[in-house]
Amino acid sequence: MKYQRLSKEQLEELHVEFINFLATQSITADEWSAIKESKPEVAEEEIDVFSDLVWEKALTNAKYLEHFSSDQIHLFELAEDQMYLIAVKVNNEAIDITTKEGYQWLQNNLLNDEVVFYNASKEYSTDKNIDKFALIQQGANITQGDLYRYFAKLIKDKEV
Repeated sequence: MKYQRLSKEQLEELHVEFINFLATQSITADEWSAIKESKPEVAEEEIDVFSDLVWEKALTNAKYLEHFSSDQIHLFELAEDQMYLIAVKVNNEAIDITTKEGYQWLQNNLLNDEVVFYNASKEYSTDKNIDKFALIQQGANITQGDLYRYFAKLIKDKEV
């Protein structure tokens, strides 16, 4: 398995897609029930293959990731040949930006000396989807990139 098995909840949400996946392998509902009953290891392998296919598609289509911690936000733009990072760090231990109040403080104090911005870029390794997945494993979430674009514009405007 290249990534990780989808959770039971995720598999339930993708029930129709899983049925279509089984159909592409000419496995009917009755056959699937029989496989689960008599060859559970084969059923597990099919779920693993399906999970990898789902992850591969999601990671290939992912263009932005976000990761929040109590004092930092890491925003990634996932370009074709490399990833770009905008990091926002709050140098005030009393502020936790994972709370509503802390995030509100950040919004109101973006130009405060306690808020520091960092930019970086990094080329992917030989498998960019593995690189993206590693960030997700560390807590990042796939997003539409609104926050990344907001901070990219803010940083650009601040430099002018």
